[in-house]
Amino acid sequence: MTRIALDPFVTDLDGESAALRAAGPLAEVELPGGVHVYAVTRHAEARALLTDSRVVKDINVWGAWQRGEIPMDWPLIGLANPGRSMLTVDGADHRRLRTLVAQALTVKRVERLRAGIEALTNASLEKLAALPAGQPVDLKAEFAYPLPMNVISELMGVDAADHPRLKELFEKFFSTQTPPEEVPQMMADLGALFTKIVDAKRANPGDDLTSALIAASEDGDHLTDEEIVNTLQLIIAAGHETTISLIVNVVEALQTHPEQRKQVLNGEIGWDGVIEETLRWNTPTSHVLIRFATEDIEVGDRILPKGEGLIISFGALGRDEEQYGPTAAEFDATRTPNRHIAFGHGPHVCPGAALSRLEAGIALPALYERFPELELAVPASELRNKPIVTQNDLYELPVELGCPFGHDA
Repeated sequence: MTRIALDPFVTDLDGESAALRAAGPLAEVELPGGVHVYAVTRHAEARALLTDSRVVKDINVWGAWQRGEIPMDWPLIGLANPGRSMLTVDGADHRRLRTLVAQALTVKRVERLRAGIEALTNASLEKLAALPAGQPVDLKAEFAYPLPMNVISELMGVDAADHPRLKELFEKFFSTQTPPEEVPQMMADLGALFTKIVDAKRANPGDDLTSALIAASEDGDHLTDEEIVNTLQLIIAAGHETTISLIVNVVEALQTHPEQRKQVLNGEIGWDGVIEETLRWNTPTSHVLIRFATEDIEVGDRILPKGEGLIISFGALGRDEEQYGPTAAEFDATRTPNRHIAFGHGPHVCPGAALSRLEAGIALPALYERFPELELAVPASELRNKPIVTQNDLYELPVELGCPFGHDA
């Protein structure tokens, strides 16, 4: 089996995903830093592995970890070994941690956030409208980033004053280009920042999820301080990064498919279809690190060996022709059925999926209603991905907004 080296600079994610699919349902890959793992690249096999109890998240099962082959300054160490949270445990411990988060993120409870999300969206659009006319705007920085970060911070009780430091640290956390000598300090700084936030909430609890996690631990659910801190970090990281990419990717998809954009703006295609097709076709999460095989597991006509690491290559399996037919590589907002698994599957499906969909479902229609003449300020071929192998994340999204509401200002 030929090993595929994942490009640390993510210069051609579509081409890389196609190469992974061509390698079969299970591909050998090399992560940045020379770490060897396997990737599942097909939809059906991914669904099966995500519900297979022989695939676990305990890093101590990983043969390379046991042999001391994974250095602590590996740029992706924070994703492979982020500390004890629902991301790294299985079975009863996973259910215990996940239940507390899921109870706060039910569809009904998320829906209660609608008014606040609408207000934040409108405030962001007012700021966009106030920018000098005729100048390109980085829609990612000015719109797609602030909304999810503000929403998840309000949900978790994180002070807006911490946003710049969080942005700086998460940039290093996800990047494959963080110098190895900076990794240990970056991890320590993230831990210290989230510990500070938890300590502040313990002293002055509020109506937020962090305070609820602390209260649950004191009421008998037995969350350790490490579990609370790591759960907070996980929710903040996942709760804004995915939604930023989703909003950006939808705009890019519509701007590069003008006929479908026209149908959306005319009401012929619903926004739900656009969002779901973007999640499939240009998924926000390109690869999820990392799970481990407790025994040899058949994956199609291949074997995932005991003790090996496994990543879920959502960028590859989202365009699997065996699942989506011969048009899998095409963007089609009318596609039905569209049973993608961009938010995961089974017991590990993302508990924040409903929140991400709600934010995108509010922000995107409002953006295009306010700026229906919005256009890319550069050719789509010039948009560049950031060096993040786990996130489908652009450096920026330069656009020309046009006249608000489609009329002369």
